[in-house]
Amino acid sequence: MLNKTSFAVTRRMALLGATALLTLPRTALAQTEPVEGGRLVLIARPEPATLGLGLNLQAPTIYVGGKIFESLLTYTTDLEPMPSLAKSWSISEDGLTYRFELQQNATWHDGTPFTSADVVFTADDMMRSSHPRWKLLAETYVERIEADGDFAVIFTLREPFSAFIYAFELSSLPIMARHVYEGTDYRTNPANNAPIGTGPFKFVSWNRGQSIELERYKDYWDDSAAHLDRVTFLVIPDAASRETAFEQQMVDVLRPGDVEGFVARRLSETDNVVMTTMGEEFYAPHAFIQMNLRKPPFDNLKIRQAVMHAVDREFISNSIWFGMAAPATGPVSSRTAFYEPDVTPYPFDIEKAQSLVAESGLSGDDLKVTLTPLPYGQQWDRTAEYIAQQLTQAGLDVSIKGVDVSGWAQALSTWEFDLALNYTYQYAHPALGVARHYLSSNIIQGTPAANNEGYSNPEADRLFAEAANSVDPEETQRLYSEVQKLLVDDVALGWIFEMRSPTIFRDTVNEVVTSAIGVMDTMKATWKAA
Repeated sequence: MLNKTSFAVTRRMALLGATALLTLPRTALAQTEPVEGGRLVLIARPEPATLGLGLNLQAPTIYVGGKIFESLLTYTTDLEPMPSLAKSWSISEDGLTYRFELQQNATWHDGTPFTSADVVFTADDMMRSSHPRWKLLAETYVERIEADGDFAVIFTLREPFSAFIYAFELSSLPIMARHVYEGTDYRTNPANNAPIGTGPFKFVSWNRGQSIELERYKDYWDDSAAHLDRVTFLVIPDAASRETAFEQQMVDVLRPGDVEGFVARRLSETDNVVMTTMGEEFYAPHAFIQMNLRKPPFDNLKIRQAVMHAVDREFISNSIWFGMAAPATGPVSSRTAFYEPDVTPYPFDIEKAQSLVAESGLSGDDLKVTLTPLPYGQQWDRTAEYIAQQLTQAGLDVSIKGVDVSGWAQALSTWEFDLALNYTYQYAHPALGVARHYLSSNIIQGTPAANNEGYSNPEADRLFAEAANSVDPEETQRLYSEVQKLLVDDVALGWIFEMRSPTIFRDTVNEVVTSAIGVMDTMKATWKAA
């Protein structure tokens, strides 16, 4: 069996050549011993549609739900696995068997003991039917999931899948209570709005449009954690008001995107404030323009190429995102393993874009499209406005169709869109966070996190499958390089930028970012100085 040390060495070898932007957080105060008690105030932006983590994969649901739920593992900023609901694990030499030993003193927030039955139910039933990423992974690779007594679970794979160890981050496989969900309609279960988890904080109340209240779970399995008495998420729709709330010390932490980029820079330079870009290593958020390939004009390659040439990604990164972004070159982030830089470039060239539109042979109504922005704040709005302006200049007739979070998710989930802004989390490995947007088997309705554009290429399917199965790092890189070049040539999506996301907090708040998923994690080690 492979132990954790040998796995870490293998992981570091796979990451050779990958880059990351890390800003180390300053030590907040001289005080080093955690203080018990206090309230941490965060912002829910925008307000979540649900707290049913795993049933909804939007960032606000993960942010709030991450304090309530847990998965089997979490990950260091070097992307090495760490214990969570699994206290230890082992991998067979052939890469087919993963065994997890579970925490034996964990309970659900209603007092019911946590056991292996909850893990099997979650992974083999609930998430297999409701979670698009886990569904794809389980149906492709997982032969069986079985309990070995009350406190061990064994996953047996059909074939080796080197990314499988990364499938246990809390939004990828949040462990749900079997006794709460079994036999119900998962998506309409009342627990989605009053969740019952195993995490360090317990749901108290949700005052729609105002706040979500959590309190410390006194019977939490990790006796050394959960220092805070309460965690409050304020619903503050307006960016200027979020800025004011932080400056007036009504809010303790700003997660990436809570304020504009230029505001983040200004706040980071003020006294008693800390900023870090650590805590996004696992996600490596990657923004793109999603084009519906099922109909004109985006079923035409020349139009998709025109989109790439019409948009100045340097301008977006530096002027709209104030340097908190870097231009994307393709589907894989430059900060993750298996990135391929040598792909077809699409330099900003509006005349080239105009020429490509003319060469497409399309005109009139075929060039009339709507752009659905991502409703996550003013920077996304400005990005949409800029893209609409540029595409109109290139020869398309673009109008912006503003929607709320639910409307955006509905449009993408039902494929009722022309153009839409979106971003993906890469989940530490292309097989988990990248392939799902391009595999023809993942052209499914009901989620905005699948192959919503309708891209289908058997060669891309083959390359992704072979890369995921490969156990040779050099061969894996060759396969992922080849599929990146193919996707870029096909313009399967319009990649815009890699997000460089700052977390800002007061220096009285300690241990804010302790893992590769940052503030999305449980924050069970977080404490406030007296």
